[in-house]
Formats: sequence, C-alpha cells, structure tokens
Amino acid sequence: MSCTVTDGVADVRLNRPDKLNAIDQAMFEELVATGERLRADSSVRAVVLSGEGRGFCAGLDFSVFGEMAEGARPPRLETDGPAKALAQQAVHIWTLMPQPVIAAVHGVSYGGGLQIALGADIRLVAPDARLSVLEIKWGINPDMTGTQVLPELVGRDVAKELTFTGRVVSGEEAVALRLATRVEEDPHAAALALAREIAGKSPQAIRESKRLLDLAGRIPLDEGFEAEQVAIHSLIGTPNQLEAISANLEKRTPNFADPA
Repeated sequence: MSCTVTDGVADVRLNRPDKLNAIDQAMFEELVATGERLRADSSVRAVVLSGEGRGFCAGLDFSVFGEMAEGARPPRLETDGPAKALAQQAVHIWTLMPQPVIAAVHGVSYGGGLQIALGADIRLVAPDARLSVLEIKWGINPDMTGTQVLPELVGRDVAKELTFTGRVVSGEEAVALRLATRVEEDPHAAALALAREIAGKSPQAIRESKRLLDLAGRIPLDEGFEAEQVAIHSLIGTPNQLEAISANLEKRTPNFADPA
C-alpha cells in the first residue's frame, strides 16, 4: 500500500496493480496498520481510499483460496473490538476512524474489495466500474463485515439478492441500489476534491457529525437526541467554532487548528 498526506488529506492506495490489487495476508496487515496510523494522526482531516492500476480491488488473492482448499481457516484474534478476524479489522478500521473516508472505485471491486469500499463513509464510482458480492462463486459467505453493513445500505432483500447470486453491477446500477454514493468519470480526482473540501471545515465539527450520523438507527432515539445536544454544547465557543463564525462574517478562508 501507499499513503501520502497533503494539506490534511490522506491519499491511501491499494498497490498491487499487477494483481488487480488482490488482497493477500500482507495487504490485510497493511490496511489495518495504515488505518490505525491515520486514525491517531490529528493532522489528517479526510481520507481517500483507492486502487492503483486497472481496478480498485479484485478481492482475495488466489493464494488465499489455495489455503482454503487445504482446510485453512481465518484465525480469531484477541481484541476488545467487535472485529475478531484480521480480514474484518482491515475493513472495520476505516469505520472507526473519526475522519471521513471516501472510497474511489474504478474497474473491478469484487468480494473482499467491495467490502473494503463498504468500510468508507462515501463511495464514488466510475460509471463502468464493476461491483460484486462475489464470495458465493467460491462457496463462501462475505466475512469482512459485509453481511452486517450491506443490508443497512441497500436493504435486506437487495443485500440477499446480491449475496446469493454474486451478480456483477455497474457503477450506475450501484448508485441506483445505494451501494455507492454517486457516479464520477474520474472517481479518484473527485474523491480528492471532496476530501479537500471536507478538510477545509472545522475538524471537530466534522468528527462530531460523523459520530452522530453513525449512531443514527443504532441507538434509541432519546439517546441519539441527547448525544446531539452533548456534541453541540462541546463545540460552541471553542476556538475552531469561533473561527468559523469570524471567517464567515469576514468573508475569508478559515484557518482551523488540528484537534488536540
């Protein structure tokens, strides 16, 4: 993998282009390590996740299927979080990040590759991208958090149809199904532009907004309303909130400080 940070935007790229960025053990480990590093970096305000070469990610490397044929099973890890397998952590780490994560999808996004994209907050896809919950082709179920995330995005019935058939959908259909956010001719360029726009906003307000939106539908309404009020009281009067007011009134670009 490669990762560069410029003006608060982390540009993370799956980097096995000769293998269509197929995921092997090393990539699983790099996804987790990169996510953990960026999660702890207060100077990072938005993340773009993409793939080098002709596609986003073709799914699991064939070597992994070879290990399955010999009876190998994913080891369970000792961790306090809900993701007990490395493959789950490689996706779940992006949902845990306080910063918004934008996936830029072109070419193929199959199986585990699609599940990585599902870990992002926003998915921008090329119109001719090809996406598939492909695990059924190999006689397995999605096991990188996809079974829990997909129904929330597309509905339980559509999630079942996609999972049971493994059919390939285009970028255009992915948006129609709510599997992706919107179509872009150049998803990576569009994702970087969106990330820069987000990076120009108050980072504390962005983080609180992401946290609250991720709670929606997962906690009782009274708890969600209370969390909303606690969050806004924590933001009002802070230096970055005052800077947002001043910059708007003075019609200038704000200069926000990184979170503590």
